[in-house]
Amino acid sequence: MNVNDLMARACPSLGHLGSAFYFTPETVSVGKGVGLDGFRFYFLGRGGVLGDVEPAVVTSTFGYFKPSLVEKMWTSARERYPARDASRLYVRCCQDHGRARLAGADGLEGFCDAGEKVIAKAMEDPAGLTLFAGWAAEPLAEDLPGRAMQLVAVLRELRGSAHLVGVKASGLPTPVAHAIKRPKDIAVFGWAEGEVPEPTDEDRNALESAEALTDRLLAPAFAALDDTEAAAFLAGLEAIESALA
Repeated sequence: MNVNDLMARACPSLGHLGSAFYFTPETVSVGKGVGLDGFRFYFLGRGGVLGDVEPAVVTSTFGYFKPSLVEKMWTSARERYPARDASRLYVRCCQDHGRARLAGADGLEGFCDAGEKVIAKAMEDPAGLTLFAGWAAEPLAEDLPGRAMQLVAVLRELRGSAHLVGVKASGLPTPVAHAIKRPKDIAVFGWAEGEVPEPTDEDRNALESAEALTDRLLAPAFAALDDTEAAAFLAGLEAIESALA
């Protein structure tokens, strides 16, 4: 299977499925149990793989968010709970989401084997992919449903980290890139009306260049799969998507 076809079929699904556990009632409840509301648990849980770092480090790996929002959420969250402990809880929430939703889904073993191969290849040279590397370093769940959901989340971070590199390399400010892709979510990411410039045709062309560069950055990792593995990966991903719908 052509690697570009594989990524075109897989990456959009990984993008939205990998965040499926972020704000579920179950995840929010776990956060509240340690004194964190849903948004603070998101920041500290997702970013806690980086360690007890300064807010600017988190901003550099998340991208798109207004730095002052990251500083507020990250600082206030880590005053309430240790960052690394929060990340371990967040990973467990991810695994538990898989256990609750993916039990009985077909093709998980083939998906997991292929997904782990892609991640291992990417980790041979993870330069610039810091948030992905942090998530990839977390121990995998032993059970297939939990493991599959965790791998989906890690693969989402792989694409997201590579895309952030692509956006920067294309000269596009990350808030503008976000405004093009998700124009209704500007305020959620901390930006007031008028703070993010209206995207131009040049900006949209730059984002297309960033997408193409992202694919080039990821191609070696996905090319690690042979045709049989790629087919198993896509079949398992389709089953996961159906189960999480």
